[in-house]
Amino acid sequence: QVQLVESGGGLVQAGGSLRLSCATTGRTAARRPMGWFRQAPGKEREFVAASDWNGGSARYVDSVKGRFTISKDNAKNTVYLQMNSLKPEDTAVYYCAAREGLIATISKADYTYWGQGTQVTVSS
Repeated sequence: QVQLVESGGGLVQAGGSLRLSCATTGRTAARRPMGWFRQAPGKEREFVAASDWNGGSARYVDSVKGRFTISKDNAKNTVYLQMNSLKPEDTAVYYCAAREGLIATISKADYTYWGQGTQVTVSS
């Protein structure tokens, strides 16, 4: 079974930075494609970033391109989301997710395993 444990959320001012971490457990957990999604109050959960199983490629939603970076530490079996130049509209609960297969996708329906979510609040 794959388990995901998130950390790193918090309160920052606009223009600041934050790094989210997603530690994975379970057999070959780190070899699965990983994604980050976020959900603001009253809105659906939306795709933010994803990485293929080997961390060799990544996809991002247009609104975070150039500001967010997804990466993987193989030794620690941990996936990160580095968030720079944060904006108030980035405020949401951020979720880490994993899916079976090899390719990163952008649909939340494709992901089988989910973390508990971590709150990110960006003040103006």
